[in-house]
Amino acid sequence: MSILNADLHCHSVVSDGTLTPEELAARAAANGVQLWSLTDHDEISGQHRAAAAARALGMRYLTGTEISVTFADQTVHIIGLGFDADDAHMREGLAQTRSGRDQRAREMAEQLDRAGIPGAYEGARRYVGNPDLISRTHFARFLVDAGVCRDTNEVFHRYLVEGKPGYAPHNWASLKSAVQWITGAGGMAIIAHPARYRFTANEEFALFHEFKAHGGTGVEVVTGSHTAAEYLTYGDAAREFGLAASRGSDFHSPGESHTDLGQLPFLPGSLTPVWELVADRIQ
Repeated sequence: MSILNADLHCHSVVSDGTLTPEELAARAAANGVQLWSLTDHDEISGQHRAAAAARALGMRYLTGTEISVTFADQTVHIIGLGFDADDAHMREGLAQTRSGRDQRAREMAEQLDRAGIPGAYEGARRYVGNPDLISRTHFARFLVDAGVCRDTNEVFHRYLVEGKPGYAPHNWASLKSAVQWITGAGGMAIIAHPARYRFTANEEFALFHEFKAHGGTGVEVVTGSHTAAEYLTYGDAAREFGLAASRGSDFHSPGESHTDLGQLPFLPGSLTPVWELVADRIQ
């Protein structure tokens, strides 16, 4: 079961991707994806479209989302898979999480204006598919197209991160709330791309320990931002904490993402794939 081309992490125009759910489904199918999930940030309004498109193309589908969480003063992402996309409590929680994004965006734009880059809020909004989900990615696309930076990698070295112009913190959902929204809707909670967080060893241990205590059951081991060495590191973490392992490209856009849908290495065979634990929820 580990030798399955599952891609359980990507984004559409419903959050900060550039393709529609239907276009993503077609790209995933063309790349040989067998099990797919659309995991838009703090949003599940694209789920029925994604599931229908997947079925039409002969792919199996798991409902998905990626919830923004504040933990130890950092933003952490928790993926939910296999939940009821019509669950009212989860929808209400995600709506609350999205509600602070516009104010944060205005603060980011004010900082960029002071740094000599005017019009960033209006510029970023031109790239937004869902007005409730304006994000750093939309500002990055504006900065590239405005000629301020060569590409989005340069943007996130010079702007929009802590200590640089355009950074504005935001308090997201708590780890407990995010995990309980997912599990309460019948789904499975997974720590996304753990190598991206700048935690000390003690902080990372605390994240995994608290996550599991709240009912979390998986960790993303093979993902677009992990190196081969990090596959091994977080495979070991999965074994240590008794977590299942997930695989997902974190694909956002053909012009921006380093890893395309379905193009990652397979999970190591010694790990329990997350899809084994949610097999009854695959559509």
